[in-house]
Amino acid sequence: MKKRKYIGIEKKEARWGFAFTVPAILFFSLFSFYPIINALYTSLFDKRVLSLAPPDFMGLGNYTYIFSSPDFWNSIRATFVFTLGTFIPIVIFSLMLAAFLTNISSKKMRGVFQIAFYTPAVISSVVAATIWLLIFDPRGLGNQWVNFILNTPGVDQKWLADRTMVQVSTMIVYFWKYIGYFVVLFITGLAAIPPAIYEAATIDGSSKWQSFWRITLPLLKPTVVLVSIMAMLQCLKTFSTQYLFVQGGAPRAPINVITLNIYTTGIRNQRIGRASAMSIVLFLIMLLFTWMQFRFSKSEEVEY
Repeated sequence: MKKRKYIGIEKKEARWGFAFTVPAILFFSLFSFYPIINALYTSLFDKRVLSLAPPDFMGLGNYTYIFSSPDFWNSIRATFVFTLGTFIPIVIFSLMLAAFLTNISSKKMRGVFQIAFYTPAVISSVVAATIWLLIFDPRGLGNQWVNFILNTPGVDQKWLADRTMVQVSTMIVYFWKYIGYFVVLFITGLAAIPPAIYEAATIDGSSKWQSFWRITLPLLKPTVVLVSIMAMLQCLKTFSTQYLFVQGGAPRAPINVITLNIYTTGIRNQRIGRASAMSIVLFLIMLLFTWMQFRFSKSEEVEY
């Protein structure tokens, strides 16, 4: 009689764990992997959106075209300017605000501040951009606030007309909308640090500033890496704010990020092959920067 093979409890748990993750893997593959593979395939053809004729195979022709296009390199520049101008302030200020909110003794006040900071994150990007279009109007609150602070009544700051100011305007919108989301992530990371560590440091004579640099930041490293990657990817794929600002009369060139260029090329100009090539380049840029974040941070599991 053949002996029945014994299966350990760990193998059983692993099999059940895999079985429960299969639906999520299939869902993720259908809506993430397939579009990437399809975009890569489409980028090899001269495909038009409304054309019934079979597309002509171009190989790397679309990639050659976009890399020789000044408009595409301007989109690269606009994307990196926006990402640097938004990503760094978001990470720094969200960490500072999270530390500030964590140190508030009153739970009610802490909750009020958390709701106030997080509320813009649940607002649609289109609604947020529309609100700020009204603020940046020459007669809007943007000019009134700045003129009040600088004591320059009646001066138009040209939020949506000047090349530099329109870039700053898009950065302000994204900063306002997403900082609350990352503040909540940092608060979660700070809450996971045991208070006993701070109590021991205080007994040893450590100040709050020393505790922050020598205890909080090292133990918060995994959260910092997570927030950095999420904020960077969010900035690289920005679209709705720039699109609505251009529709509102702002100059296109300074804020013509890659995603906006993809939309213009694929939908308006109907060059879906070129737009797919741009999307593949953007995907590779995001993949590269994500790898660099992990490579240089060397984040490992933190033990308290």
